[in-house]
Amino acid sequence: MPSSRKREEVSHTLARIKADILAVVCAIIGGLGLFVMTVWLVIKDGPTVGQHLQLLSNFFIGYSVTWQGSIVGLFYGALTGGVVGWAVGTIYNKVVSMREG
Repeated sequence: MPSSRKREEVSHTLARIKADILAVVCAIIGGLGLFVMTVWLVIKDGPTVGQHLQLLSNFFIGYSVTWQGSIVGLFYGALTGGVVGWAVGTIYNKVVSMREG
């Protein structure tokens, strides 16, 4: 009996996610990810380099597959990643709260 009680306490403790920490981690991953992808394509160069990644300029004003665009992409990637990470953490915690009753 005592081991199942401990297991239940641990499962309740581990069930929560810190939404603010998840937002920061996702912001770092999103920002650096878009920055690195853009820089990689700028260094790679070519006649039609980054034509698919260039489509992000439809959503991210000022973004382009250039050196300046990599800085803009760093900002937008961090912003998008942070918002998505915070939303996922918050929704997850609300679902956990509902399940706990």
